[in-house]
Amino acid sequence: MLKKTMVLAGLLAMAGVTQAEEVVRLGNLKFAHYGAVSYIKEIAPKCGIKVEERVFAKGLDAMQAVIAGELDVGAVSSEAAISARASGTPITLVAGFAKGGARLVGRADLKISSVKDLKGKKVGVTRGGIQDILLAAELAQNGLTFSDQPGKDVQIIYLGFPDLNQALLGKNIDAIMQSEPYSSQAINKGFGKEIIKPYDTPIGEPVRTMVMTDKFIKERRPVAEKFMRCFVEATRTFIDKPEIAEKYVRENMFKGQITHDDFADAIENSPYSYDVTAEHIQITTDLMQKYGIGKMSKPPVAKEWVKTDLLDQAKKALNVK
Repeated sequence: MLKKTMVLAGLLAMAGVTQAEEVVRLGNLKFAHYGAVSYIKEIAPKCGIKVEERVFAKGLDAMQAVIAGELDVGAVSSEAAISARASGTPITLVAGFAKGGARLVGRADLKISSVKDLKGKKVGVTRGGIQDILLAAELAQNGLTFSDQPGKDVQIIYLGFPDLNQALLGKNIDAIMQSEPYSSQAINKGFGKEIIKPYDTPIGEPVRTMVMTDKFIKERRPVAEKFMRCFVEATRTFIDKPEIAEKYVRENMFKGQITHDDFADAIENSPYSYDVTAEHIQITTDLMQKYGIGKMSKPPVAKEWVKTDLLDQAKKALNVK
């Protein structure tokens, strides 16, 4: 009897270890186009894993948690991943999960209809984000100088994403390069108007990226494969069944703080997707270096750390093109 009890205890202990190994620690951000990534945790049991999600204010914060060994997977915009890799963080970029998601919005009471009209104006953006890179590229290709200090054609004001809307509403700044759904909110509430969607730079539509730690991929590859299949399934659900996406994002992520129109406009400008290319990440890296964003002493070479084999395998298994 004692022997049977010991065997049973041993089996239970082994099951406990296995169960613990199946937990995936995910870092995510609170944006509409990050919704499919957040939804992974809801369907994770069907994939044979448990996902513990932590939500961060911005991608650089999530990457700090990766660096600290607190996360296995991070959903961030590309520049945060690039900066982390440049600093020596052992991560691999494994997928894209949305594209676009940026908009240059001016005050509704000002006559700003083009980037050139920003001369002499104050423009808000979140420091270090993909919007920061897009703003720098747009201003430069329109012949405007810029700085966070007075004296240039455009003065940059650095604020967090929600604070940008408040500053525009309060008329403390003249325009914002904003993420979704905040840019759609500013327009739908009437205090902002679209100047442009900033996709005419070499970056095109910026891809939001998923990274995994090299340790996670190397030591727990079967779990990484399960997670990736879960990501593809969640994304397919959000693309094929937008009503599920809307309900989840509006109710679970934003607790009713965004309207149907806010969500619809946001996702129209930041559709869910799966893919990313080394070429896209290399172009983004080069522009970051050009404009001093991320301040990288040794910019990473995209083809060395953008690896989509897990994604390709998952898409094939689920018959997703």
